[in-house]
Amino acid sequence: MAGDSVVLWWLEVESVAAADWPRIEALLDDTERARARRFHFERDRLSYMAAHALARGLLSAWAGGEPSAWRFTVGPHGKPEVLTPVTAPRLRVNLSHTRGLAAAVVAEEHDVGIDVEWLDRRPASGDLARRFFAPVECAQLEALPPAMADEAFLSIWTLKEAYIKAIGKGLAQPLDSFAFILDPLAIRFEAGMEDDAADWLFRQFRPTPRHLMALALRHPRPHGVTITASAVNADRLCRQPEAAGPGRISRR
Repeated sequence: MAGDSVVLWWLEVESVAAADWPRIEALLDDTERARARRFHFERDRLSYMAAHALARGLLSAWAGGEPSAWRFTVGPHGKPEVLTPVTAPRLRVNLSHTRGLAAAVVAEEHDVGIDVEWLDRRPASGDLARRFFAPVECAQLEALPPAMADEAFLSIWTLKEAYIKAIGKGLAQPLDSFAFILDPLAIRFEAGMEDDAADWLFRQFRPTPRHLMALALRHPRPHGVTITASAVNADRLCRQPEAAGPGRISRR
């Protein structure tokens, strides 16, 4: 069933040849192209274009139509939502980008979120964790050797970002109101949080040696969900397929 499927694509920004960027930009709408031109640094502009093109290309691979024709509305906290006819299944999309990598995910009906982080980033993990994380998360980090703490911090951070993006609240949701256990991977909610860990599926990926990625999906049967996750290149992204459906999207 389509509602039991999630499709995730990612694109290494540095793998895109200069000659391919006009094709990727052509997948965007006018508003996105205008916003892309306002980025000061070219690397940020290219990552932004790649992420938005991925979301549009993935929607078209799922449901058909031209990537540039998709229209979106924005939730109270900035989460984009696909405008679909009332008679059609509700498509849910989320995207993320960081230095060198863009990603997008599509599902039907169910809340979904994705986040990517660049591993060469060197956060002040201890200070940030004590400021934003739940006590159980801080304890996990403090138990690790310093050489492992930064990556563990980013693992928790991507999971938290994916979750708050899935629920559509962004940083309006306090980051210490829920906590992730990394081994085995699980979420816990503080008292007063109206959520149930049994309704959530979380997955972590290492799309490149330099990046982490996390997926969050709210679903009544999380163990029955099929996840199709794959890298795409510019040719795959810019190809205009007929609607493939969630179970038949190419893994290439």
